[in-house]
Amino acid sequence: MLCHAISPSYGYVKASHDIVRHSKLNSDAKILIAYVQGLPEAWAAKPLGEHAKKLGMKGRAYQKAKGQLKAHGFVHEWRRQDSAGLWVTDQLMSNVPLTDREARRIHDKNAESSQVGPSDHYPTVGQPRTRFVGGHLPEGEEREKNSSHPPTEEPKVADETAEAEAEVVEPEPTDPQVIEAERVLLSLRHADRQLRLGAREARRLAVTAAEWLRRGVDSAELRLALTRGLPENGVKFPFGFLGKRLDMMMPSPVCAEEPAPVRDAVREFIACEAQQEGDEHVFRPRGDETVCGPCGREAAWKAHAVKWEPPPLDDDYVKPEPLPWRERIAALQAADSAAE
Repeated sequence: MLCHAISPSYGYVKASHDIVRHSKLNSDAKILIAYVQGLPEAWAAKPLGEHAKKLGMKGRAYQKAKGQLKAHGFVHEWRRQDSAGLWVTDQLMSNVPLTDREARRIHDKNAESSQVGPSDHYPTVGQPRTRFVGGHLPEGEEREKNSSHPPTEEPKVADETAEAEAEVVEPEPTDPQVIEAERVLLSLRHADRQLRLGAREARRLAVTAAEWLRRGVDSAELRLALTRGLPENGVKFPFGFLGKRLDMMMPSPVCAEEPAPVRDAVREFIACEAQQEGDEHVFRPRGDETVCGPCGREAAWKAHAVKWEPPPLDDDYVKPEPLPWRERIAALQAADSAAE
């Protein structure tokens, strides 16, 4: 409820000038006072926030303007309970600053004038009736032992079934792949709210999703495979949708890699038997050889190489003297001219 406290006409003009020149009020607070004070009395029951909305004030601007008006005595508020037991807030706005005592006096005066007295109609409408409240025992209180008609107990089949279902708790997984797969399935709700799973649903699907991790798929690839390419009409049943996608898109198992060949044990150094001259040298054999590689190749080349020998000469053979260089050049030129 909003009440207006307007001073006399001559004071109202002076108060308007004081509000405009007020240095502690912003423009929104000044506009709000000027607008509310110009409204008819029929609109006094509307809250101050509705008038602020009509002026186009947002929530933050309205709260700031209202805080300034309350701090300087232009707006006062009281909370009370109405006849129905509901809490309501009474608001009082004035075009001059009022103290709490002055505002309370105006509020009480307005409240007294608005109260409605009791009706003079006699007798009271309606016929007297017997009491029907207070005859029931509180829930959970034991009945007297001498009750002649004890209540019949209702069958507890449904309650026992519900308790049995509540007692069935799936054990916590111990496999690290299952734990990681369950964590990925529960995190799908952050990627798309359509893929929200319950804790029991995620644990049931984690066994199948863990097989993806065992086949070389990491957590990021599993999350991407389950969230991309969702149907355009949305996912109505995320448990069934994810279970079917996990089964249909299961990657092929990883082929076992061939074991690396086992290297032979490292042999000890032995002396080369082909060394005849010079210092003795050693080498590390690969098998049962006793000669090092360089010496073995040199021996094989000597065994298969053909040594060139000049042909035999006659007894009367005389080695000719070499020609001087001028004669050799002349012979070459003669040979070239003859070839042309």
